[in-house]
Amino acid sequence: MSQAPEENRGGPVVTPARVVIALCLVTPFVAMLWVGSYARTDPQFIGIPFFYWYQMLWVLLSTALTVVAYQLWKRDQRARSAAKGGASR
Repeated sequence: MSQAPEENRGGPVVTPARVVIALCLVTPFVAMLWVGSYARTDPQFIGIPFFYWYQMLWVLLSTALTVVAYQLWKRDQRARSAAKGGASR
């Protein structure tokens, strides 16, 4: 009698939460590496050219996205721990 192969429960698993985490962490890099999208001076914001304030805006957005990714990661780890029957922190 043949047995079904066992699932690898300890390895990496792609879940919707992990996809969102990856998007949150990759988005700022893509936005900053695509220089052609912000290499201009107009529109200005309080006298600051677009090139500069766009980058400063991404500092704040990157911080917010990193916090979201971290919170999702903690929730994912708690769920995996609970699924394994371990105590959650």
